[in-house]
Formats: sequence, structure tokens, C-alpha cells
Amino acid sequence: MAEAPLSATVSAFTDDALGDLDATGVAERIASGETSAKECVAAAIARLERANPRLNAVEFEDFERALRRASQAERPSGAFGGVPTAVKNNIHVAGLPLTMGSAAIPPIPKAFDGPFAKQFLDTGVIPIASTSLPEYGWSASTERSGGFVTRNPWHTDFSSGGSSGGSAALVASGVLPIAHSNDGGGSIRIPAAACGLVGLMASRGRLLGDPSSDSAPIKLVVNGVLVRSVRDCARFFEAAEQSYRNPRLQPIGRVEGPGARRLRVGVCVDSPLAPPTDPQTRAATERAAALLESLGHVVEPFSPPLLSSFKTDFQDYWSFLAFAIAKGGRQMFEGFDPDGLDPLTLGLARRFARRAYRAPLFLARLAAAGRVYERGFGQVDVILTPVLTHVTPRIGFLTPDQDPEELLAKLSDYAGFTPLHNAAGAPAISLPLGRSAEGLPIGAMFSGRRGSERMLLELAHEIEQAQPFLRLGAEG
Repeated sequence: MAEAPLSATVSAFTDDALGDLDATGVAERIASGETSAKECVAAAIARLERANPRLNAVEFEDFERALRRASQAERPSGAFGGVPTAVKNNIHVAGLPLTMGSAAIPPIPKAFDGPFAKQFLDTGVIPIASTSLPEYGWSASTERSGGFVTRNPWHTDFSSGGSSGGSAALVASGVLPIAHSNDGGGSIRIPAAACGLVGLMASRGRLLGDPSSDSAPIKLVVNGVLVRSVRDCARFFEAAEQSYRNPRLQPIGRVEGPGARRLRVGVCVDSPLAPPTDPQTRAATERAAALLESLGHVVEPFSPPLLSSFKTDFQDYWSFLAFAIAKGGRQMFEGFDPDGLDPLTLGLARRFARRAYRAPLFLARLAAAGRVYERGFGQVDVILTPVLTHVTPRIGFLTPDQDPEELLAKLSDYAGFTPLHNAAGAPAISLPLGRSAEGLPIGAMFSGRRGSERMLLELAHEIEQAQPFLRLGAEG
């Protein structure tokens, strides 16, 4: 297997207050008095200043306020008290601009924290910056018109995924142990797969939302985090429930290790929505299935439950959202200038204008996706698929500076597995269980019925114990 040359990697891990610890480990060091929140925040800022010139993962810095908050937090509270983090630049955070990666929105600081931002801050984290994304999060790669790219720390010639690519690059490189992300079609799970992280997209309504996405007719966007360990992921959801718990969903509670029950796992290697999965990704998924079988789980072939129209319906809804921004941006965003929109947004908006007559149909069918998904499980407890249909592409393959119809086709073929869960409102987790010939991670995705996060986290703990995840800079 070919390894990425040292010059192509960006590792910020060093012997400072953060060390090589995950967010739980950093929080424990702060709580014990071994280090302080201020030392950890200062270490993260120093790491960011060294690594970001090569990664380009930051939209807006918030260093002074972060250091001030850390200094004031002599005894930080919360599960991640004093742990440095970053927020993706598409939610409301008081004092930080919200531009959604678009030149059409001026960088005006927001006056208030959105509901999820409050929930995230309640865990004790201290944001040092906001992170990059493709314009409005439309793309599966964090690339913007005119050459703006966020690079993968495993190999800087490659995409960090999208749309939470900035957060993924900072966590994978070691700048931060945890960062905010969100997912409207794969945007937690895709960068997790590209950068070798753990990324759980929760059930719809599990976490609080944000005004930037809550008004949509079909609520696809789910907030969350990107982390390097399953215990961080589980600890985040446990902490989030202390701030808000949806009474319509089974509580997750504390998940500290594997569950005892052996599961029936349905395996689908090829998406019914896209071309066949490439050989490297296929092999990684088959190895994940074999690992589950060796752990005593029952593995069997499975076909995902979805309507035959799903791919087109999702593309139409994607286009509808772009049209809403292109035509209604002045009502949505202060100082909005449509001349700043990139070719993908404009191309999607034109596509919707041609197909607007289909809106009642695709909205109704997407609203029904959850019922179809739940009924289709049968006796299966968990579904195993790849996260993506092929290995992480090089920078430029998914640039918005190409024909929008061609890019839409590429994106739909690449993200052939992830959008179903957003439409269904069901949880899915990406785990780094493979590696490509270029040395980049390959993710495997495990999904369940709505409200089954505890089961997925227990399974993820078991998998991580059986096959510890590779970390950048720790190849051995």
C-alpha cells in the first residue's frame, strides 16, 4: 500500500497541553488540574496557526474571546469543560459572522447564539474559530469558486470532504479534539470518512437546530460533532441530553462500551442510486462485514428501503433550496448580494426553475421517506454500507467551477448512500475502517431505525475495541 509522502500530510500533534488526547482525555486533564483550560486553548491556537496555512480550514478566528473565556473558567463545567473547539460557519454564534461559505453574504457578526450553539456551549467547549464549508453546504467537497479549497490533512492533494470539511480537517490533523459539524445529505459522515473520524448523524429532533435551516419544509439538517474516538461521540450525546432531551425519542444516556446483544446486520455494498462501488471501498466494506461476523453478529445481504424516485426527488429538493436562496436571499440574509453566488448554486436554482411544477410530488415523497425506511428494515437491526461509492477524490474533481449539471451528477454518484437517512430522519454513523492505496481513510457506515443511536454507539465501541482506528501521525 502506497503511503502519502510526509510533505503531503499535515499533523499538528505535539507535546503540549493537548498532546494526542481525545476530547474526553483533555477534559479529564483539565478537571484534574494537570493542565488548565487556558493552556489547552492556547495550545489549540498555536496548532491552528501552524497547520491552517496548509489546510485552509478556518473562516473566522475567535482567539481573543476564547482565551478570555478560558481564563475565566477556573473550574470549567460540562462534560468537555475547557476543551477547545470550533463551530461550522453555518449556524448562529453570537459575535461570529455567519456567511455559509458564500461571497453573497457579508461577514456581519451575529447578535445571538442559535439553539444548537447554546446546547453545544453547554457541554463546556470553548470555540476558537469557525470552520470552512462549500457554499451553503451544497457539495461533498469543501471547495469554492475561484480556487478556495480546504485540504485533507492525510494528503493535501485530496478533498477533506464536505460540507463539514473545515471541521474535519482540524480534528483529523490534531488542531482540535472535537468540532461542530452538521449534515443535510452526508455532511457529517462524508468528511468523517475522508479524514478518518467518527461522525454520527443523529435522528431528526435528537439535537436542537438553528434558524439557518429550521424553516425548510423538509428538515434534512442535523447538527453534531466530528471526533477521533467513539467515547467522545458517546460523551457528547450524553452531555447534549443534559441540555435538551426530545421526549419523542428513546434517551441515549451513558454509553461506555459494547452492548451484549448480537445484532442482525444487513449489508449493502452497491447503492441503488449510483454506479457500482469502487474496488477499494467495496473491499473495505466487506472487511467490515467480516469483522462483525467474527464478533458474533449475523450478517446477511440487504437492499435499502427507498422509493425508486428518491434520487431525483432529493436532487429536486436540493435545487429548490438553492432557488430559495438565489431568489429570496435578500429577505434571509442582511446585505445579501446575488452577484456573489457561485456556479453550483446558480445552476441548481436554474434547474429548479425548469422543474418547479414537480414540487408537490417531490415534497410529498420525501416527507414519506421515513415511513418507507422504517417499514423496510424487516428483521434487520443495523444496515452496513460504505459511506461513499468511491475513494476520496483529488482537489478539483468536485470544484464548483465546472458545468453544474456535470457536478450534480458527480455529487449524486459519489454520495450514493448518505442522503436517505436525512430524508428518513434516521441515525447513521461513519467509522474509519479502511484505507486507500493513496493512504487516505475509507469509512464504513452503520445505520439504524429512528431513535437507535444507543445501539449504534454500542456497536461502534465494540468495533473500535476490535479494530482500533488509525490516527494521523500514529501509523506505527
